[in-house]
Amino acid sequence: MATTEPIEVASIEDTSLLAFYRDMNPPERHTFWACASGWALDGMDFQIYPLVVGTIITLWKVDPGTAGLAGTVTLLSSAVGGWLGGYLADRIGRVRTLQFTILWFSFFSLICAVAQNFDQLLIARALLGLGFGGEWAAGAVLMGEAIRPQYRGRAVGSVQSGWAVGWGLAVLSQAILFSFLPAESAWRWMFAVGALPALLVFYLRRYVTEPEIAAATRARQITSGDRPPLWEIFLGPILKTTILASLMVTGCQGGYYAITFWVPRFLTTERKLSIVGSTGYLAALIVGSFVGYLVGAWLADRIGRRNLFLIFSLGAIAVVLLYTQLQLTNEVLWVLGFPLGFFASGYFSGVGAFLTELYPTRLRGSGQGFCYNFGRGIGALFPFLVGALSATTSLADAIAIFAVAAYGVFFLAAFALPETRGRVLHADA
Repeated sequence: MATTEPIEVASIEDTSLLAFYRDMNPPERHTFWACASGWALDGMDFQIYPLVVGTIITLWKVDPGTAGLAGTVTLLSSAVGGWLGGYLADRIGRVRTLQFTILWFSFFSLICAVAQNFDQLLIARALLGLGFGGEWAAGAVLMGEAIRPQYRGRAVGSVQSGWAVGWGLAVLSQAILFSFLPAESAWRWMFAVGALPALLVFYLRRYVTEPEIAAATRARQITSGDRPPLWEIFLGPILKTTILASLMVTGCQGGYYAITFWVPRFLTTERKLSIVGSTGYLAALIVGSFVGYLVGAWLADRIGRRNLFLIFSLGAIAVVLLYTQLQLTNEVLWVLGFPLGFFASGYFSGVGAFLTELYPTRLRGSGQGFCYNFGRGIGALFPFLVGALSATTSLADAIAIFAVAAYGVFFLAAFALPETRGRVLHADA
């Protein structure tokens, strides 16, 4: 049955952003850089498809709704992969699960590069999503347990900023490859670049070890024979936490994907920019995201996880309405890219630490993996729904409708959950 950890909160004395890194020991730093690199390469791999979707629409004569379906399928399968990956992290260890999932999604990114039609690409993206979801679940739990509680928000949040770095690498790859290669082959090389995360496994095997509390809990479970079933996160008092956390992540994921999946297409169609010409606009969005992650990481320990979520969800609603609903010049739109990326991404810095702190150690991988990836799975519908709605209204209106609805759900669910800042984690049976 589910257990409840004693709630013990560590004091947070040094609230500067980089205090956690100055005070890290070597194992913590190895874990930090491994997970940060994993997030960066994860972000690069996911963002490749939104960047090449316009080319695929043109080359294979695919309508926007169907093209969006490939993004949706990737995220839906990642929801399954995240839950299973989290469960595996509880059963066989955080580090081993992380290694396996990285190899999995790297391999299927390479398969995407050689797809001969849209159906093959759709299947490859679905299989890639299984590893994509599992990698986040294992990595987030690994970071949450490896870092001391007073630094957890900033450390996990700073790792999250690696997603923006990966996004930037994807955009840079696009700018270079589409400048020197014809579109017919450039998009394939984009997916080939997405196989690079496989190299990270060598670092993981050499330098990263299992968190002590996870290893101790798993050893006790093996000795006693009492290993939690996959469905235990839906039993007893844990059920309420699972429902609210899943709704919260649904809102934050849905809003993010409604914006970031279709903004490249919005810039090249409704704003009439070329693929290369849109790079500067996407750069403003990415820089805003990177800064948002870092500020969000600092705020997660400074003002708490819940307050971070409430403030950023309202900010995201305001900026997305300005970005999509006002008749702005391209220069003003470029400037607005920074706050759009800032508010649409920065709250993720608190999500990993928050989900880690909501669950006992024996269920942490399963609970965190399910909630985050359930939200990712439902949020996965948004690229498809935005694309489908854009057939009857403007793409700008479609983005605004689904983003605002998602951030409203995010705000309400976060408001209903408890604050967990500084919560000390314990090994349990």
